[in-house]
Amino acid sequence: MPGWRSQCRLVLLNSLTCGLEICVAAGITYVPPLLLEAGVEEQYMTMVLGIGPVLGLIFIPVIGSASDHCNSSYGRRRPFIWLLSLGVLLALLIIPHADLLAAYFTWGGRTLEVAFLILGVGLLDFCGQVCFTPLEALLSDLYRDEEDCNQAFAMFSFMVSLGGCVGYLLPALDWSRGLLSVYLGGQAECLFFMLILIFVISVLITMKVSEEPPCAGVAALEPAPLLAAGRCGIPRSCCYLLKCKLRLLKSGPLLCLLRTFWSMTPAIYRSYCHVPQVMRQLCMAQLCSWMAVMSFMLFYTDFVGEGLYEGVPSAAPGTASRQRYDDGIRMGSLGLFLQCATSTVFSLLMSRLVRHFGSRRVYLSSMVSFTISALVICMSKSVVLVTVMSALTGFAYATLQTLPYTLTCHYHKEMEVYMPKKKTKNLLKYGIVIKQDSITHLTPVAEEGGLAHKLGGNNGHAFFSQDGSDYYPPPQGQNGSSHKATGPEQDEPEGYEKRGVGLDFAILDSTFLLSQVFPTLFMGMIVQFTKSVTAYMASSAIFGIIAIYLANHIIFDQKDLKS
Repeated sequence: MPGWRSQCRLVLLNSLTCGLEICVAAGITYVPPLLLEAGVEEQYMTMVLGIGPVLGLIFIPVIGSASDHCNSSYGRRRPFIWLLSLGVLLALLIIPHADLLAAYFTWGGRTLEVAFLILGVGLLDFCGQVCFTPLEALLSDLYRDEEDCNQAFAMFSFMVSLGGCVGYLLPALDWSRGLLSVYLGGQAECLFFMLILIFVISVLITMKVSEEPPCAGVAALEPAPLLAAGRCGIPRSCCYLLKCKLRLLKSGPLLCLLRTFWSMTPAIYRSYCHVPQVMRQLCMAQLCSWMAVMSFMLFYTDFVGEGLYEGVPSAAPGTASRQRYDDGIRMGSLGLFLQCATSTVFSLLMSRLVRHFGSRRVYLSSMVSFTISALVICMSKSVVLVTVMSALTGFAYATLQTLPYTLTCHYHKEMEVYMPKKKTKNLLKYGIVIKQDSITHLTPVAEEGGLAHKLGGNNGHAFFSQDGSDYYPPPQGQNGSSHKATGPEQDEPEGYEKRGVGLDFAILDSTFLLSQVFPTLFMGMIVQFTKSVTAYMASSAIFGIIAIYLANHIIFDQKDLKS
């Protein structure tokens, strides 16, 4: 494709990404006032907002692995995108009409309204966050080349940032004075109607543009076994159609998800816990990086309102203390909006930055700039300087939305190098076979032999272990060909981890969800202990320092495997 057509296709392909972020950002921003109006106490409101991330941590690995093994005729990823999009749409319908839904039942009253609100909030946060996993895997399937993958995820990050800008902006607008608000019944109904409209359009565009090839097992429907059915009086054409429908029904996303949950859940969570070394190092750095960023984003407005403007959130409305706090909240919202705007700019430049400076320098510089910004915010009392520093944190946000996913695609493209399988040695001792496991990383010496040793032989090429201490000579037969060793020490064929990219994307997304759960559980206690909201920004800076240290251990290319 020409350059402009490729960029247009990427924009259309990521339109659902933008629509999801708009709905999640606007919905979650507008939900706390609805919960408070319904009678939910403030201490329980944060627990309600944590339902979605906790459910995501539990079900993301199952959904990611199920999409890797799905055999639907519509592709592997798109059925799950449809299913989760339906959950988001249902949540957008429930939240503004919780009081009407509760009115249909004579029992429950206010309690039932709160229950519907909690259901809608949990469904929106869960389906909205989890839907990003099959969307990321879809991009990885469609763009396998390294350069194309970098551009695809840079556009993904751009659309997420753009969606965040629009999502934070929509609730700030006054919809109550428009004709649409009068017709629909109020501010909340009008806002959520706009969100539904945006979301439906974005879903249809992405599903139209993404032409995922069907799996071979579903595409090939053989009518040969059906010939016997025609002898029983049933037309063969009817039997064939019935067989096709049953086959397609079996490969549906919901049944695929249920089959995966019941039959593969133990294996999935074993893979989820025993990740390859390269993914483990990437996920640890990603987790601390997201904890730094989310500690900043979740509590920045409260820090500005209480710390900089010295307002009191519990003061009576109309008092000077409450007015200062409200002014600080608006200034904090402006800082987060500027963060999203900066993230949008860096998302557009991300592929060029990686091409000129490399992934390692871009990742480290983003976290260094974030940590410096957080430290300046902790020590400064200038509203202008703090707002400028908050805008600079958008560089780290754009980087975390892009580089970890392109690195994961790179790992899966060369799995024999980055995800080697455990090498099993059978030792014959006292007539008993004893297995010893060791992990061998392939070095460039090993790569010269291609992938032959993963299939059981090395075609006459010697190879070394990662540290160079172990030498594995090529076993030669009488005719000079390789053959399997028959001595007392015997190596089983070596390969690489059979992992789907959807599962590893699910692990990366879990770090994002976990970074939301941790601050909501512990930040309140830290602030109560220190008696200062500056602890929010200080904790963010500390996590940033830890993230810089862990980022130095990420495997960015094959040279890092030797160190």
